[in-house]
Amino acid sequence: MAKPVQQPDCPCGGGKYAECCGRYHAGAAAPTALALMRSRYSAYVLGQGEYLQATWHPSTRPSEAITAEPDLKWLGLEIRGHQADGDSATVEFVARYKVGGRAHRLHELSRFVREGSDGGRWFYVDGSFPEK
Repeated sequence: MAKPVQQPDCPCGGGKYAECCGRYHAGAAAPTALALMRSRYSAYVLGQGEYLQATWHPSTRPSEAITAEPDLKWLGLEIRGHQADGDSATVEFVARYKVGGRAHRLHELSRFVREGSDGGRWFYVDGSFPEK
């Protein structure tokens, strides 16, 4: 009898990739700003720059392509809180990573907006850094 195929875990820590961020990377709209934020973290881990560009609000989106830094390794994501108020939301998180053998943390309070018809799509707008 064949062993069942083991699905990979999602980089964001939310379960199995296919049921978690994988469906958004494949084109489904993230239903909440929190789901979008988690999927964006996973896209950074997996080097999916096109997804990052597509989910960044046009008013603040970088014009240059988003590419993975070769020496950077993402280590984990911790969600500290999230709030939604209609078509705007914030997500506070800490992402841990290593570069050049040294560990770092990115603590960000990210802003999101929902735009468009049929319930709209969430977009990342910008972030501030509470610890600075």
